[in-house]
Order: sequence, then structure tokens, then C-alpha cells
Amino acid sequence: MTDETPETKLTLSKRRWAEEGKFLTGRITRAETDRLPPGQHLVKNWPVLDLGQQPLISLAEWTLQIVGAVENPVKLDWNAFHQLPQSGKLSDIHCVTTWSRYDNRWQGVSTHDLLDLVMPRPQASFVMLTSYDGYTTNLPLTDFASEDGILATAWEGEPLTRDHGGPMRLVIPHLYFWKSAKWLRRIEFLVGDQAGFWERNGYHMLGDPWREQRYSDD
Repeated sequence: MTDETPETKLTLSKRRWAEEGKFLTGRITRAETDRLPPGQHLVKNWPVLDLGQQPLISLAEWTLQIVGAVENPVKLDWNAFHQLPQSGKLSDIHCVTTWSRYDNRWQGVSTHDLLDLVMPRPQASFVMLTSYDGYTTNLPLTDFASEDGILATAWEGEPLTRDHGGPMRLVIPHLYFWKSAKWLRRIEFLVGDQAGFWERNGYHMLGDPWREQRYSDD
């Protein structure tokens, strides 16, 4: 998603939500036993949200490029990506549009194993994620490196479908799900933070569900 991409109904709606502070409850604390963040409701299905584009990427053409402040920049094709250690993760997911889904089973490459491969330099503090549709979003490196972080290629034992970000997407379950970029093609390690697409359009730079960081403080 680029700034030149035509507006969609969802894009316009979410910009308006940011301006209005829609869905905010004002509850910003979390008890240790809480599992559902404030303002969220549970679903059993997995809603599909995108910006009007679902890129079709063949496995023969797919690549993941890792660049920036790393000792070992790489460009992986599908076979090379699957030569990396494979992991399984179980996590809940929370969308800024107020739905949450418990107990999602993922398979793929953990962000820890990817970090071992590329070796971020000491000054690296953030990552910028870029998707095949041009969408971007930012993350602190500490969040990218979370224990549950995974570059997922499968969900519930089946290959990740195109509408949910297949063939590969990032999953960072402790942040709102717009931070878990679909159709991921590039990870850039940065010294300083930069805003991604939604962060430039009224959404929070971090996106912690338990602190209801839906929208920018500005």
C-alpha cells in the first residue's frame, strides 16, 4: 500500500475512526489474569481485513529480503527460507477493529531464528516491514524479537491462505494485528523509528492492546 494507492472504504473508515477515537474505552491497565484486552470481543472465525489488494505471489517468485543495520543481509527464496529452523507457536490475536481470536496455531520461522541468521548490529533498534502490496508498518526491535514472534507460513496445520497473508506473514501477537504485516517481502533494520502506512494515518506507533494504543497521541 503506497500513498498513491486509491482510497478504499476501509481506509477512509479507519482514518475516520482514528480522528474520532472510536472503540476507545479508557481502560488502560491489565490484571495478570486478563486474556481479553479492553474494548475487544471474541470471535471464532478469522475475519479478513485488507486494503483492497491481495497480491498473488507464486512460491517460485517469492523472496524475503533482510537489509539495514545487520551483519548478514540476505535475500531468501522459498527453499532457503524453509532451510531455516522451523517452529510452532500458539497465540491469541487482537485486531484494532475490536475482534480477538484465541489459540491460533502457527508454523514457520521464529523471529529469534531469523535474528540469529542476520545478526542485528548494536545500534539497530527498530524494524520496518514492507509487504508485496506496498503496505508498511514499523516495530521496535524488542517487539519483533518477542518470544511468540513468528514468520508464519501455516495456520492450524494448513498453508497460510492468500487472504490471510500467504504465503508468509509476520505474527507479533502481543500487539494489534495491523503490526503483523501480511505478504511480507522485506525487513529493514533501522537505527531510528519511522512511521509505516497506518502510523502515518492516525494509528499508534506501538499498538499495545492492553494499553488501548489504537490511535496516535498527537
